[in-house]
Amino acid sequence: MKTFYWKAGEAGALEAAAEILKKGGLVAMPTETVYGLAANALDGNAARKIFAAKGRPVDNPLIVHISDMKQIDLLAAKIPEQVSRLAKAFWPGPLTLLLPKKACVPDEVTGGLPTVGIRFPSHPVAQRLIELAGVPLAAPSANLSGHPSPSTAEHVWHDFFGRIDGILDGGPCQIGVESTVLNLSEQPPRLLRPGGVTLEQLQAVLGTVEVDPAITQPLAEGKQAPSPGMKYKHYSPLANVTLVRAASPDFCRFVNMHRADGVAALCFDEEKEELLIPCLAYGSASDSWAQARRLFEALREVDDSMHAKQVYVHCPPSTVGMGLAVYNRLIRAAGFEVIDLD
Repeated sequence: MKTFYWKAGEAGALEAAAEILKKGGLVAMPTETVYGLAANALDGNAARKIFAAKGRPVDNPLIVHISDMKQIDLLAAKIPEQVSRLAKAFWPGPLTLLLPKKACVPDEVTGGLPTVGIRFPSHPVAQRLIELAGVPLAAPSANLSGHPSPSTAEHVWHDFFGRIDGILDGGPCQIGVESTVLNLSEQPPRLLRPGGVTLEQLQAVLGTVEVDPAITQPLAEGKQAPSPGMKYKHYSPLANVTLVRAASPDFCRFVNMHRADGVAALCFDEEKEELLIPCLAYGSASDSWAQARRLFEALREVDDSMHAKQVYVHCPPSTVGMGLAVYNRLIRAAGFEVIDLD
């Protein structure tokens, strides 16, 4: 398959990408969170192409992206009053709302579930592409299933050259991890995936917000995942990932004791000079937003430039705010393998 590559600002690029989408094709687009692999959300055949390209399990639902608040009425069978409050506070932005779906949303998009995840992205390229395509776009992260999500167009090219129709390069993503997913199909609202809208921000608008245990633990046996990122091992490089929960001196001591060929570390900026093995920093220990922006790029570099077989990752020191999103991505990348030195 020929894969077109456009700079988002070049003349005719968005129009060409929109034409591909109208014909049932796949185009990777930038959003403020990560790059998404987009297809017509109302076309089950187009959605199946997403699953095939990614190697994604068909019971892992997709998120539908809109460019106009009126499109919620097209997709959702029931819209609780909380939607207007959340939209006023966080849309356009990195928040996905899970709502009961209308029949026009194919089961291929929702993984057979009666709900649909809806998001209004803030990235101007994503908004314009949805407008030009004339339909909402289903768009999971544009990476091979289970691998680190893409925060640049180069990451998408690495995974999908020859596998999809086109890539729109809109530059690096601002946030770096996927959107927050909030279930409003049941009450009280439940956080299913943390992201760029934090739990504390949601609580400030809604009051009570439950936190699904699968954010930090494996999904209960036999339970179907209502949101992406809950059931399967995700975000993982080829190297084996182990989280290490420890104070900084203990982490550095532990890693240095495990010097060996093929062993590397993901650490904080402040620790690089203390480590005696190949290492990459993924932000400052005190800045979880910087950790989020850098995380997936660092996990990709573990494979691409370090060629590591085992990587020890210093666990985020806080799960408050954006720290919960960083921890969620890392605990799943590690398959819940944690060494606790605290």
